[in-house]
Amino acid sequence: MSAPASALVTFAGVVVVAVALLHVFATLFARAGGRSPSRVLIRGTWVLLRRLSSSPRLLSLAGPVAFLGVVFAWIAALVVGCALIYWPEIPDGFVYAAGVSPDRASALAEALYVSLVALGTLGYGEIAPADGWIKLVAPLEALLGLGLVAATVSWLLSVSPVLSRRRALAYEISLLHGQGSEPSPGEPAGLLPAGVYAELTSRLVAVERDLVAFPVSYYFHDDDRRFALPATIGYLLDLAEAGARPDAPEPVRLHAVILRRAIDDFAASVAERFHGELRGSTREVLGAYARDHAVVPSPWPAG
Repeated sequence: MSAPASALVTFAGVVVVAVALLHVFATLFARAGGRSPSRVLIRGTWVLLRRLSSSPRLLSLAGPVAFLGVVFAWIAALVVGCALIYWPEIPDGFVYAAGVSPDRASALAEALYVSLVALGTLGYGEIAPADGWIKLVAPLEALLGLGLVAATVSWLLSVSPVLSRRRALAYEISLLHGQGSEPSPGEPAGLLPAGVYAELTSRLVAVERDLVAFPVSYYFHDDDRRFALPATIGYLLDLAEAGARPDAPEPVRLHAVILRRAIDDFAASVAERFHGELRGSTREVLGAYARDHAVVPSPWPAG
């Protein structure tokens, strides 16, 4: 390989590694919307399973499959990027174990092997770096591998409580829907105590912030409607509208109005980040949210 070609390949490898690291950072820490490769891969997995599924239960695989797909994409990008850095230096920049002969025809395959072994922190095997700067790149790749493992575990552990909070809110709404609430004398039917409205608002705000911080959580589908927020949040909207009526007691109306605003913000976040250019009323957005998750919402009483 000529010197200009070697420099170009090495530069391409550095760019691939840098882009991969940027996408890891964006997936783990970026809170704004966007169409990064990770987000596109996650959404593409969801859309594919959504179209292939004859039953909503197949959607339960979308979140885990998308999660693993993103992690494997990170690994593949780092392996390929570092392999491009090693490729021009094979075989002259490496030392081969006794009995192993360098094969110039398969230099790229050997570069991929060295990169994969280094990223997996498995040691150098029968091929070890010999040149000074290559000796620095290989340990750095091993550190990236360790960091990638830590990032994956951290991401997984962060998503788990997010799903728990969302399912807990959905179940609480389901209980309110299933059991109803007995109005106090003189209060319109369907009202809840002001404290319950305040608690529901707090829970919904936390779920909305979770959705912004961890967009992948949107794609974890729940088969059981009791724990599926897309199937229950319409009833929460009905409760908020009932409590915001002019004839409701002042403390109840105040907290119900706040809950209604929180629902509007939740719908806006869903529409902006997951439904593209979808526009409409809050109830229309929530209906699209339910349809996207292939759930049949519980009958929603009139607000």
